Amino acid sequence: MSSSPRRALLVIDVQNEYFTGQLPIEFPPVSTSLPNITLAMDSAGAAGIPVITVQHDAPAESPVFALGSPAWRLHPDVAGRHADHHIHKQASSVFAGTGLAQWLKDKQIDTLTIAGYMTHNCDAATIYHAAHDGLTVEFLADATGSLPYRNAAGQASAEEIHRVYSTVFHSNFAAVTSTADWVKAVQAGRSIERDNIYLSNQRARNPQ
Repeated sequence: MSSSPRRALLVIDVQNEYFTGQLPIEFPPVSTSLPNITLAMDSAGAAGIPVITVQHDAPAESPVFALGSPAWRLHPDVAGRHADHHIHKQASSVFAGTGLAQWLKDKQIDTLTIAGYMTHNCDAATIYHAAHDGLTVEFLADATGSLPYRNAAGQASAEEIHRVYSTVFHSNFAAVTSTADWVKAVQAGRSIERDNIYLSNQRARNPQ
């Protein structure tokens, strides 16, 4: 019989920048994602799962996440909750230059659950990093979110970006789930399965 996952919940960059600043999250709306983030934090705490909060630091002259600015601060709903560890980062991946890998190893964590922002940037970079380091990864699709882009390569809505990244994550890198289903899995002490590249492609090529 397989043992229960040894989880940690990683709450990435739930900072005011994404609510009242220059980078408002659009999909899922923060009215959906924020309550799910706090539900995940509360449920993790009740289950004895370590909670790690993350805060992105940019130079004081930066237009976003300027260190010490109101937009840089954690959202009050997250700042007011218990965290077992707090990380400041300057890169997209929470693993880059932070000591997170050693902290997880010291705690014997084998499963990292991702919540927070943004799906396609810091969440994605962290998920890929964790997966390549041999961790099992879970992604709470309704406790995360994206915003729209337009640049020389093209444009995409927040919904498109979030949906495409979530689909790619689940095909190989992370088990994508809702917060409610994750809470049930935590309470039952069971893992959540991700899909695989082959079956994800087969279903698209041969829809039933």
